[in-house]
Amino acid sequence: MKAVEMLGKIGDKEKMIIIRNSFLLWICLQSFWPAPLGAQSVDPRKPHGAITVSAPPSAGAPPRDYDRALSQNLSAEPGLTLEQLQQMALLANPTLAQAQAGVQAAAGRTKQAGLWPNPTVGYSSEEVRGGSFGGGQQGAFIQQNVILGGKLALERKMFAAEGKQAEAEAREQRLRVENGVRSAFYQALAAQQLVETRKQLGELANDAVQTTEQLFNIGQADRPDVLQSQVEADQADLDVITAEQQQQKIWLVLAATVGKPGLSLTRLEGNLEDLPQLDTDQVIQAILRDSPAVQIAQIGVTRADAAIARARREVVPDLLLRAGVRDDLEQLGPSSPTTVGFVGFAEAGVNLRLFNRNQGNIEAAKADRERAQLEVQRVSLDLRQSAAPFIQNYATARAIADRYKKRTLQNAQRAYELYLEKYREGAAAYPEVLIAQRTLFQLQTSYISALENVWMNSITLQGLLLTGSLDAPAGPDMHHTPFEELNMPSSGNR
Repeated sequence: MKAVEMLGKIGDKEKMIIIRNSFLLWICLQSFWPAPLGAQSVDPRKPHGAITVSAPPSAGAPPRDYDRALSQNLSAEPGLTLEQLQQMALLANPTLAQAQAGVQAAAGRTKQAGLWPNPTVGYSSEEVRGGSFGGGQQGAFIQQNVILGGKLALERKMFAAEGKQAEAEAREQRLRVENGVRSAFYQALAAQQLVETRKQLGELANDAVQTTEQLFNIGQADRPDVLQSQVEADQADLDVITAEQQQQKIWLVLAATVGKPGLSLTRLEGNLEDLPQLDTDQVIQAILRDSPAVQIAQIGVTRADAAIARARREVVPDLLLRAGVRDDLEQLGPSSPTTVGFVGFAEAGVNLRLFNRNQGNIEAAKADRERAQLEVQRVSLDLRQSAAPFIQNYATARAIADRYKKRTLQNAQRAYELYLEKYREGAAAYPEVLIAQRTLFQLQTSYISALENVWMNSITLQGLLLTGSLDAPAGPDMHHTPFEELNMPSSGNR
């Protein structure tokens, strides 16, 4: 009642000031009074361990769960699994057909090495013209070289070893393709998750612009605050564009690896957080035991042994057989018109190995065997040496990923929740909530990179250090490279 009497005593100008200030106060209360907040939790449907967070309220509007909505929209789309991509690659990657052709070629060479030499047929004649009796001989013959000493069997054994090397090369190429598809899959999966996270951060930045502009309209924010929020929103949009371009690049690599260059960008189904647990000692033993590079080197020793045996058998001479018939036109007597007629002949001979006993080739074969034995040792040591940095990178990336999951992300999530609670109680400003949520998203992107690093190194180790899914498979006559350098993703933020 007293307030009404006092209002009646003041002038119209003072009344307008009071009404305007009351209206501004009402807008401020609507802007800062906390709206109902849903429970903050981890969405069990999220495949990659992305933490579900709510965007801060915009001028009193209820918070929106961008992460959950995005997950629901994307999960409605059909996705490709790793197994489906592996099957595509086994059917379409041309290097697998090349490797199989190499096996068939080696089988053909083995078959050819065991075949007997072809016989020779021909015409022979003697004393065709001249002579007092007008005689002469002419006819046909057949000649055959008979390979002795088991040289053909040893020749087949040598080429059979090359055939086994070709089979090992084909197995190796299949592992290369499978490893390449697996690596590209998890790189694409990480890029897909990074795009989703960047989009969520972009939504957060755009909401910050709207909120800052509303605060500026009621005098609770300055023009620099508005400009800074717009700059952050632009940077967030650029980060989304960069992440999408990176996803496109990785997808092109994946499509080429599976042999389907026209494969359109599709959502992938997988779990980045389902990390493999590796025992480094067992990994090293598996590489040394199962690596095709070691098997090929060991087959090389077998082939060298066969080459020595073949070189030593060269001293055994081959048998030359020749036989035929001739029509002898020589008359039986001076007054008899009757000729000698058809007569047969046969020849047999061997090449005496008196001076050339294949000594040089035997010594060369022995040296090749020693080289092959040392090659087994060299490949084993080379595999150990090359596995060392991947083991170290795996252990480092695994420790980083575990720390993010078990501690860092949980602390960031808790800090964000506490700032939201304080903001609801009016004890914290909106920028503090914004910073806490932005930190949470930035840590999430770093966590994705750490998961990707774990997968890349573990795939290389479990794949026996074999990379190069589109490299031409090596043949027995080509220099064999058991593994190649793998471009590992950086462990820092993208």
